[in-house]
Amino acid sequence: MARFDTTRILIGDQVSFSLIVDKPAGASLFIPLYADTLTKNVEILSGPVTDSTVTGDGRIKLTQKYLVTSFFSGQYQINPVYAETKEGNIVRRFYSDYTYLEVLRVNIAPSDTTAKIFDIIQPYRAPLTDGEILPWVLAAIIGFALIYFLVRYLRKLKTQKREPAIVVNPDPAHITAFRELEKLKGQELWQKGETKRYYTRLTEILRQYLEDRFRVFSLELTTEETLKALKESGFRQDNSFVKLKGILTHADLVKFAKHKPPPEENESSFENSWQFVDETKEEEIVQITEKGKEEKP
Repeated sequence: MARFDTTRILIGDQVSFSLIVDKPAGASLFIPLYADTLTKNVEILSGPVTDSTVTGDGRIKLTQKYLVTSFFSGQYQINPVYAETKEGNIVRRFYSDYTYLEVLRVNIAPSDTTAKIFDIIQPYRAPLTDGEILPWVLAAIIGFALIYFLVRYLRKLKTQKREPAIVVNPDPAHITAFRELEKLKGQELWQKGETKRYYTRLTEILRQYLEDRFRVFSLELTTEETLKALKESGFRQDNSFVKLKGILTHADLVKFAKHKPPPEENESSFENSWQFVDETKEEEIVQITEKGKEEKP
């Protein structure tokens, strides 16, 4: 027996063509194979794929399948297929029936094509899939990340190379410090309850003095970093050093630990600050001219 899965297809569709033989289990049959076509314009794409099944009465059902198609519309007749047995000099052939296949053209225009003029069909725009979008999204994320870290690196490099600007003060460092301490005293901040602001300004004056006097840029440093930098500048760890350490440490307790010192501690911090500046100020060199007048170099 020969048959198609369906007897009607559209141009280019694919359909299975099957040859089915029911034979005794011990019988030997020869079935000729198709090469490229079943008939003109009916092309073989693949096959045959052979399968066999043993039935209950001791017989074997043999099936061969071809995958075929056609690119030309029309009705096609497939000639009978035979299976051949040979017993001595006697050859017997068993033929199938004719099979038919109808190939249809897609109906995309009216029968009278002059009745209406169709415009050119625009190119088909297939939607983007997740697999197509994902690589671009990942590339964008990686690109932004590289730019972000590059900018951070360049800023960090620029900051490291930047040297602290040295502001030239026309007055000696201790004169400026004494003037600012006098201003702070006149503001009476701790007397008004603004203790934290008082110690903040007091330490700013001392840190600016360290910068002007010893080139220790302390305004952006912690207390520990300030003391370390001062020692590295060659400052001796004498009584003045201990006094400065006590002032800065006490101020940190007020600013960050919410310590509320009594009035005598506030006055003591001011006096110790004044003494530190006075003890570490740069001594002025006085030269005696020939006329007996003192002149500063």
